[in-house]
Amino acid sequence: MSSKLFSLLVAIAALAWGQAQQPQQQRDLRLEKDTAAAAATSTVTIPRSYALVVGISQYKNLPQRSLQYADRDAEAIYSILISPEGGNFRAENVHKLIGPEATLAALRREIEGWLPSVAKPDDRVLLYFAGHGFVFNGKAYLAPYDLVPDDIAATGYPMDTLGNVVGTRIQARYKVLLTDACHSGAIAPDNQALNRSLLDLHTSLYSLTASRDRESSFESADWGGGHGIFTYYVVKGLEGEADQNGDGIVTADELAEYVHRNVREATNARQNPTSERGSFDPNMPLAYIPKILARRAPKAATSEYGTLVLEANLDGVEVFVDGKSSGVVGKGKPLKLEGLRPGPHTIQGVKMGYEPDGPREEMVYPGQETTVTIKILYVRRRNKQAEVELDKGLEFYNKGFAENYHKAAGHFEKALAIDPKFSQAALYLARTYNALFEDEQAEKAFRRALEIDPDYLEARASFGGALLDTGNFDEAIRQLNAVVQRDPDHALAWRLLAEAFRMKDLYPQSIDAARKAIRLNARIAEAHFFLADSLRLSGSYPEAEKEYQQYLDLSDFQSKLGGQLNYYVLGFLTGMGKKKRAAQQDIWRDLRSLAYFGLGDCERLLSRPDAAIAYYEKSLAYDKDDPKLQWALGLAFTRKAELTGSLDP
Repeated sequence: MSSKLFSLLVAIAALAWGQAQQPQQQRDLRLEKDTAAAAATSTVTIPRSYALVVGISQYKNLPQRSLQYADRDAEAIYSILISPEGGNFRAENVHKLIGPEATLAALRREIEGWLPSVAKPDDRVLLYFAGHGFVFNGKAYLAPYDLVPDDIAATGYPMDTLGNVVGTRIQARYKVLLTDACHSGAIAPDNQALNRSLLDLHTSLYSLTASRDRESSFESADWGGGHGIFTYYVVKGLEGEADQNGDGIVTADELAEYVHRNVREATNARQNPTSERGSFDPNMPLAYIPKILARRAPKAATSEYGTLVLEANLDGVEVFVDGKSSGVVGKGKPLKLEGLRPGPHTIQGVKMGYEPDGPREEMVYPGQETTVTIKILYVRRRNKQAEVELDKGLEFYNKGFAENYHKAAGHFEKALAIDPKFSQAALYLARTYNALFEDEQAEKAFRRALEIDPDYLEARASFGGALLDTGNFDEAIRQLNAVVQRDPDHALAWRLLAEAFRMKDLYPQSIDAARKAIRLNARIAEAHFFLADSLRLSGSYPEAEKEYQQYLDLSDFQSKLGGQLNYYVLGFLTGMGKKKRAAQQDIWRDLRSLAYFGLGDCERLLSRPDAAIAYYEKSLAYDKDDPKLQWALGLAFTRKAELTGSLDP
């Protein structure tokens, strides 16, 4: 090694040491769309927002006191918060603790550490908790997953601590507490000094709790197919039902009035949500629904609400109300949707492979319950010639390369011209346009497939993958989250969520999603890759190396393991977010290169430069023009020189 090269490597090492003080960056360039800003109107300013969502159905030490729907409630809150027509929170700013994740230590870390550290004076902060609550020695506690019933004072999370942290330590203009737990009304007990801190005129605390301090909170399958009644109405309200003046903004006052009235009526006054304790701006914005509510006529603030009871002649019928999925109804298992604004609502029942019932308008009357029967009668029959065109298109599509994709697109277009309701043809047309980088055409075709079959989960998951390619990670997360809520065993959606969270630098969520994908199908090579990447970027180098190696073994389709590369549809390349995507071979080479790069990084950071150099050189064999690879290789040589005291390579 020459003295000039050694000097260069020392300089590189110095620069690298300075860079090490900053968060680790990914190799690949990312573009992210600001969907929250796009959803805002010219007259509405949406504050930067942070949220913690907690849901616990099964408790470690309370097997006899399990809840049915707390986890599902938390997922519903998460979905409406990150929706552009809802809370408008950015996905990376919403932390979620579900089940075993919601330990006392985790609650303290998020509530007392993370939220106070990130919130600024003009921000909006929301905390949601669904689970058990207890009163012990006159003091109220939220129950973490690891609560010990014989030691509530030491293992529960004190509600007065929660109120104090939110009221005094979190610096935000808008602060929201939503708690769905027994005795949750005791968050701000009367006659305590805590109230004085909550009434600070310079802050705005909005505390909406499920019940009074001596009441219980109820849950049932009757509400939206299975929810706590409080959360059911909170979600409906944030979707727009609470917007009384039709201005597209759900305020704190509107939500409080809507939830209190509907929960009280639905439980015959046995449960009474509270919001009177504390001080909050009644015009605090909680949700934004410009697209939907702009089309609705304003309603008087005193209007009553109505109920739809939906029944179906088949099982597994998904119901859409005003374009939003509202649950699944089965034969003999009606779905009750309460708290709907009076007037016409658009109803559609869909089942994959059948002609839908609707969309059609059904009238909701104030104070009345209306039964709507959904009849799924006709199996969707395909035109034979359309099927022929689909098959021809697939022949070209599965061959890969741009020239074949163009030919495939022509056949898929012909299939749709023959049969405009051929959702499969629309899906493959979307995938083909995505492979050709025609993003607008791809999105149009994806939305067409979902318009034909709204419960087409494969299409929705594929759309999520395409959104990853265009950098629209928040919308991808929303689409994919909808898939796993409908089908928790959808391995592809979990794999894509692992990638989406990784691209948002949300490594714990990425790790969790990747592991779920692997549990469902251990042969999904890319799930191992994104698990490895997130582990490496979290500092778990030995575990990351195992997963990188697993990916390399599964994706070695040029050896005896031929056919093990698990693209979920042959030639379907969405979701990789790469600079080039002309064929499956390109994706394969890119990911192999990145995997070897990741292994090299792990070895370098573990101070094993020889192994790092070997891995970086393998990575260069796939992508010799990558400047970051050359840089990393220089760092490895520098580290070797430092450890050995020798300039010899």
